[in-house]
Amino acid sequence: MELFISTLIYFVIAIIIVLAGLFIFENMTRKYKDMEEVKNGNVAVALSVIGKIVGICIILSFAIYNSGRFTDTIIWGIVGVALQMIAYWLFDLFTRNFSVEDELKKNNIAVGVMSVGVSIGLAFVIGASIT
Repeated sequence: MELFISTLIYFVIAIIIVLAGLFIFENMTRKYKDMEEVKNGNVAVALSVIGKIVGICIILSFAIYNSGRFTDTIIWGIVGVALQMIAYWLFDLFTRNFSVEDELKKNNIAVGVMSVGVSIGLAFVIGASIT
């Protein structure tokens, strides 16, 4: 029974951190709102959101696997979300020829796929550093 309760607690922690992360990312975006764009069929933004969700979940999975306490998972989840935000900001900064945010707003699928790759790839690096 104890393992079942722990699983439920980790699940709730993960849902809260993912939703909080999405809320923060939504408010970081200046030129559009993620969920509004997804609702309107913007595949590029949907891909970017998927990358953020999967990225945060990868980090949380490493945190759960490598921590002995719920508080460790919460702390690393928060750190992971912050690092994912920094990664997204750097991705936009280093694409000098275009604005990631503008291209996602225009439904540029290629930029959406790149965004997924950056989020997931760096999530593995961030997650591995938790060990």
